[in-house]
Amino acid sequence: MNSKGIAATVAGSFAAYALYRQLRPNYRLKNKVVMISGGSRGLGLALAREFSRRGARLAICGRNATALRAAVDSLAGHGEAFGFTCDIRDQEQAQRFVAATHERYGRIDVVVNNAGTISVGPLSAMSLADYRDAMDTHFWGPLYLTLAALGELRQTRGRIVNIASIGGIISVPHLLPYNASKFALVGLSEGLHAELGSAGIRVTTVCPGLMRTGSPQNAWFKGRHKAEYAWFNLSATSPLSSISARKAASAIVEACVQGNPFIVLSFQAKFAALMHHMFPRLTSRLLCAAAALLPGDGGIGEQRASGAQSESALTRSPLTLLGRKAADALNQHQA
Repeated sequence: MNSKGIAATVAGSFAAYALYRQLRPNYRLKNKVVMISGGSRGLGLALAREFSRRGARLAICGRNATALRAAVDSLAGHGEAFGFTCDIRDQEQAQRFVAATHERYGRIDVVVNNAGTISVGPLSAMSLADYRDAMDTHFWGPLYLTLAALGELRQTRGRIVNIASIGGIISVPHLLPYNASKFALVGLSEGLHAELGSAGIRVTTVCPGLMRTGSPQNAWFKGRHKAEYAWFNLSATSPLSSISARKAASAIVEACVQGNPFIVLSFQAKFAALMHHMFPRLTSRLLCAAAALLPGDGGIGEQRASGAQSESALTRSPLTLLGRKAADALNQHQA
């Protein structure tokens, strides 16, 4: 093919894509009913604010009633929202959340599976309970909520958004229960996308990198917990390695609107995923090297301490200022 033929092909491709974007159904969030698990703080609250900004009506759930009330109060004036105290790890509670949402609004258009937990520490400090908790939160909880809402979503030809992680693509050292459960969620989410497409339900799998949500203070740390909290908090706070929760929420809501099947958030996460795909052996060696630099065994062992209980001079320094601001903005201080 000569240069003119190549130019014509490229121009035709761009024209076809532009036409596709114009003809594609425009999914509007105005007055749509959006359910968000783990919506009382962190990324979940940032997502609630972004959906509300676009005119959606919200139903958010969380385990902590105090944090949930504070979140709903913070959404007042931005749109309609109600909170439901719920632990989605329990199937009956997930079903009650769906029933309460239908009773309030009469329909469900979008389900966002966002609730999360994280335990940080070496393999030797992790118990079977850590793996069960991660799987209950990141796999069974989303499955329970999705199945409970599926009848509603079929009627509205709705959307499902599953918040996985770069840890569901690459197994990061000292986060083994978290990684395993996020890998499971990615598999579930991609399978749902394939099977529900014929019903008009769009499923989006979201794999964010590190985000400034203020969540480290509510995460769990084991082994040498202060050292574990230090590296994790610094990584999740630095603008060199993380993105703002607001930016992440905006990108996730837009992916929901567009019906994108899969997105990876942040340049750093995209680069890591590309490296893992193209150079798996090199990536494996780099992960081994990173593991060798992380805190060793000892400390409190299999006992766990929250981030708030693991503070040190380093984590109270100006290096974590952005993280502390995010915690203030995203309701992370509610016990």
